[in-house]
Amino acid sequence: MTPHQHIQNRIAQALVKLGFDISDEKLLILEKRKLENFGDIATTVALSLAKSAQRPPREIAQQIVDAFEIEPSIIERIEIAGPGFINFYLSPSCLQQSVIDIIRSAEQYGRSNKGDNKRVQLEFVSANPTGPLNIVSARAASVGDVLVNLLNMCGYQAQREFYVNDAGRQIELLGESLAAQYLTELGQPTPIPQEGYHGEYLRELARMLISAEGDVYLHLSTAERNRQFAQKALLYMLNRHQQTMEHFGVHFDVWFKESRLRETNEHLAVLQRLEISGHTYEQDGAIWFKSSAFGDEKDRVLLTNDGRPTYFLVDIAYHENKFERGFEQVIDFWGPDHHGYIARMSAALQALGHPKDAFQVCIIQQVNLLRNGQPVKMSKRAGEIIEMDELVAEVGVDVTRFFFIDRRTSQPMDFDIEIAKKQSDDNPSYYVQYAHARICSVLRHAEEHGFHLDQLKSTQFLTEAAALAVAKKLLDFPEVIIKAAESLEPHRLTGYLVETATLYHKFYHELQIVTDEQSITESRLLLCLATRQVLANGLQLLRISAPTRM
Repeated sequence: MTPHQHIQNRIAQALVKLGFDISDEKLLILEKRKLENFGDIATTVALSLAKSAQRPPREIAQQIVDAFEIEPSIIERIEIAGPGFINFYLSPSCLQQSVIDIIRSAEQYGRSNKGDNKRVQLEFVSANPTGPLNIVSARAASVGDVLVNLLNMCGYQAQREFYVNDAGRQIELLGESLAAQYLTELGQPTPIPQEGYHGEYLRELARMLISAEGDVYLHLSTAERNRQFAQKALLYMLNRHQQTMEHFGVHFDVWFKESRLRETNEHLAVLQRLEISGHTYEQDGAIWFKSSAFGDEKDRVLLTNDGRPTYFLVDIAYHENKFERGFEQVIDFWGPDHHGYIARMSAALQALGHPKDAFQVCIIQQVNLLRNGQPVKMSKRAGEIIEMDELVAEVGVDVTRFFFIDRRTSQPMDFDIEIAKKQSDDNPSYYVQYAHARICSVLRHAEEHGFHLDQLKSTQFLTEAAALAVAKKLLDFPEVIIKAAESLEPHRLTGYLVETATLYHKFYHELQIVTDEQSITESRLLLCLATRQVLANGLQLLRISAPTRM
């Protein structure tokens, strides 16, 4: 049990003694005090209870403190401040023991059962298989992948899914575009359809087909050639997407194809359910969904007047399929151009009987790629988009992932390639990795001077401010994981790692770690080991390497 959990439990016990209802978990939320003279951990529970109790918050705070059972090995003292804050000061023995506990917990430190095995599915990237993945896909891949790691670290059963839009007009256009490139390469100049795809990747594929199979497709009818080329291009692009994701360290549990839904008529089964439940009506020959009854701005067409299912109907069937597979929570990551789509999908799932909060959408905002502060406008290979592979090849997987995670997804971000390539404090990824490598160097130095890292003893409490600041920061790691996972904000983790690295670098510069005093040296080396473990655990969650030398 962490000191944070201990204090939460004791507050809960005190509130029960005093006759307060603790069913609202928000009452037990603790916060980290930013100023050291206001304690290490604080609670505003007295302020939250004051209105319903109709008593001054300081009076309630005093009652809680009087009923609180202090464990001296964990809490040094408790103080009431301001209008009713309760501030807790951790004891030196608690900090020292926490360092030992972190080392013993190793890669399990930060793990919890907060999620209680709840099944959660995260669908992200899901780019159309009509071209290479772009830099926004890289951002979505980074965020989605890390959030799955965070959720699983908190005891959820979370899975990654990529939805493949392998049906519809866009795939027909893909085949026609490839056919035009193929014919042109064989000396029969053919224009690409107006709404088709013009990237170099299709010209490359056309050349590959000619190299492997020659001109055999010239003898096919236009319709048959387009049909075959649509499937060849689809397979080629899907393989490229999978290779790109694997290289980026993202391993999807499921690649779900839209064609599967259409082949099994799942969309028609969903339509029938909505009709039977009275959530549809016919107008002008089309079938409409009463989405406005569930908060959408207007009703939506499910079946056109010529009997064709809309993309929306197929998408409803896809999301219903997720719930049928046993997921209790479904989280989608969409681009900003899909913001208006959220209300209608939420309405459809509610109409099918799912709780409103079982479906959630996070919008991944755009990325502005810069080089020395100037916009990078066009890819060399893909034409109108900037390829994900190009960025990763120039910057590297680790830095790309860190940069994309290190910003709120709700905000557009500027990604400066030159800053990302720097090996300096300006680059947060390098800064954190360097802290890990520096600790490894210190530990090697200690071993060279006769210290056995597996036999260190904690006979000396940490006393210096720089050392205590690191120890206290390490205690925050489990709560950072929980908050980052449940708020779907992985940037909390990168921010925490930068702060931890900053405190460790300060500790390193201010204090000599390997000294003539064995007890002091061992205490500081234990802090180094614990810090290395926390940094390694955090980097592992980010799927970023933790180098031992740099």
